[in-house]
Amino acid sequence: MELKSTRRIVTGHDAQGKAVVLFDSALPAKQRAAGGNGMTLLWVTGESPVDVAGTADRAQTQVGVPPPANGTIFRIVDFAPLPANAAPVDHHQILISMGIDPATQGYARHANTHRTRTIDYAIVLDGEIDMLLDDTEIHVKAGDVLVQQATNHAWVNNGTKPCRIAFILIDGKTPPAWGQGWKR
Repeated sequence: MELKSTRRIVTGHDAQGKAVVLFDSALPAKQRAAGGNGMTLLWVTGESPVDVAGTADRAQTQVGVPPPANGTIFRIVDFAPLPANAAPVDHHQILISMGIDPATQGYARHANTHRTRTIDYAIVLDGEIDMLLDDTEIHVKAGDVLVQQATNHAWVNNGTKPCRIAFILIDGKTPPAWGQGWKR
């Protein structure tokens, strides 16, 4: 799969308080180890309320899939189509590569199943993909928007073309349901 770059423009203020562009450049997608997907990290915050006075490039923050405590992540993920003869993958290792503690996870319907203690806003920019939940799935396509509330899920591209999704993840509280009956 060809990885796409994304032009990112970040505004802020100069020393006199005038609105200015701090960053304006194409950010390259980086190949993720698992699944051949590409990921472009656009911005990370680690506090709430957010300090909007800074001029540092917050996309340089080292993070996994979940945002820092009380923080947010804005990223674009390009999901490759599943290869016809895909080799089995190690669910435990996939979680670790995503920065997710396997001990916090529930039922694994699919090798990419995971959950994060976040509200995720997902905007499908291009292509189509299936979101697998514990017992159901939903097919989404370009223009669709999802609000994912700390649910167990996996993204599976059963199509023939890549699917591009913009994700905004916001740290949240651990849902009470996480402690109830997650062993199937």
